[in-house]
Amino acid sequence: MIMMNNIIDYLTELIPNPKCELNYNKDYELLIAVMLSAQTTDKRVNEVTKILFEKYNLEDLVNSKDEDIIEIVKPLGTFNKKSKNIKLIAESLIKNYNGKVPNDRQYLESLPGVGRKTTNVVLSELYKEPFMAVDTHVARVSKRLGIAKENDDVLKIENKLMKKIPNDRIPDMHHRLVLFGRYYCKAKNPLCASCKLIDICKYKKTSK
Repeated sequence: MIMMNNIIDYLTELIPNPKCELNYNKDYELLIAVMLSAQTTDKRVNEVTKILFEKYNLEDLVNSKDEDIIEIVKPLGTFNKKSKNIKLIAESLIKNYNGKVPNDRQYLESLPGVGRKTTNVVLSELYKEPFMAVDTHVARVSKRLGIAKENDDVLKIENKLMKKIPNDRIPDMHHRLVLFGRYYCKAKNPLCASCKLIDICKYKKTSK
């Protein structure tokens, strides 16, 4: 537990005010943006959603032409599926929750293109629920710092992080782990020389 406290303290010092890097103004915009972020970068998603959300509100998305949505989301890849998911999500939110994103895991995971990771991000960000979304950055950092084993899948990593991080710290620590992996503990050329966690880092030990 001492090791985890050191990790939490260091990441809090390094990234004092973490926040989601997907741009959104409304709750449904976050949900759609996270769904779109699969297999692409937040930067690219932000470029697409800036156009998408300036042109359409939720009701407009339902009534939009398929080819118009496809043209906008084309830069993200798998655009046919993602454009279809956008319209289906919009339709379901309006029909079932008056256009609001509910604090309801079962419902969210039933939406097309929305799985456990997306639901964790949305509920943590919108409702500050203690859910940990494990993306490639969180998984990499967790394994390098010895929180998880190399062959652990995302669910095992999620469970280990949830056990080690206090519930009230989980939403912010999720963002810190993502940002730490994205900008410091990178897949290639991590900034090991300036890292205060170097003594517990398995990557540094195996890459000497």
